[in-house]
Amino acid sequence: MKIKYSQKMDVNVFPTREIMGRKAGADVEKQIIQLLKEKETIRMVFAAAPSQNELLNFLVGSQKINWNRITAFHMDEYIGLDEKEPHSFSSYLNEHLFEKVNFKNVNLINGKSSVAEEIARYSSLITEAPIDIVCLGIGENGHIAFNDPPVADFEDKEIVKLVELDEDCRIQQVNEGCFNTFDDVPREAFTVTIPVLMKADFLFCIVPGISKQKAVYNTLNGAISTKCPASILQKHPNCKFYFDENAYAYSPPKSTK
Repeated sequence: MKIKYSQKMDVNVFPTREIMGRKAGADVEKQIIQLLKEKETIRMVFAAAPSQNELLNFLVGSQKINWNRITAFHMDEYIGLDEKEPHSFSSYLNEHLFEKVNFKNVNLINGKSSVAEEIARYSSLITEAPIDIVCLGIGENGHIAFNDPPVADFEDKEIVKLVELDEDCRIQQVNEGCFNTFDDVPREAFTVTIPVLMKADFLFCIVPGISKQKAVYNTLNGAISTKCPASILQKHPNCKFYFDENAYAYSPPKSTK
């Protein structure tokens, strides 16, 4: 079901997350194929979260994508974890995507590297050429990548930065089964900043689950504010949203006045 918004946003809602993921995957596949007709190679950024499982499963099964013409990046990584750590985002993407298809290049953030050196290295890599496609989600606190409300900056001058994760973000990691306890969740992470994501030509935002209801509502209907960092997506000319009915079902409390 396609929803019409005054902001002309492309909002699509599906009865289950499986259908949502397949439809999002088919649209990403179509966009990749079109871009590879126009360019020799393309560059993509991927989110690492359970919300992306169905999308990535579809993409891995595609028989139409020439992965060897695609350079891949990811959005964020915990400080202190690298690709060998099972809780790292590198590990998640290796398991669900990067080790299952043959990319031209895969660029991983090393959470165990010197902070200053890794920021410089990854910033240089991700800005070597324009980003064509970003596949992203929305956090329960409205974050995109690890740009939580306290640290989100729509005019950020940095490309990649060190951030402290807010409490809601860390709780989400436990709720989604990524860590056993709140104290297990690292306090700091690297994140690609919001302007970098917004400069990509095409954004595909995939968000399932009842826990995302309020964030989805604020993203689509709220003021553009770092209180809900994902609200900036309202301004992107080519952002497509994919929700299951659970994520889209939120109704704000009625005024008692």
